[in-house]
Amino acid sequence: MSYEKVEQAKKTIIGTKQTVKALRSGTVKEVVIAKDADEKLVAPVIGEAELHGIQVSYVDSREHLGQACGIQVSAAVVAITV
Repeated sequence: MSYEKVEQAKKTIIGTKQTVKALRSGTVKEVVIAKDADEKLVAPVIGEAELHGIQVSYVDSREHLGQACGIQVSAAVVAITV
């Protein structure tokens, strides 16, 4: 699952706005999105990832995604960078 990818990643970017910025700068190799995230929140990330040909993976829970990142709050979007 993608939780393991996030845990093993050397560098991640957490959050919608920061992920969109990173996608535009070309430093992202994969985006992980929680299925329980608000669709309006993640739509810009999905669009930007498709525009740049970046793979988008989905996980079940924002809470578990946040834990995989090592933070105490939930995370809707995480970018794994190069």
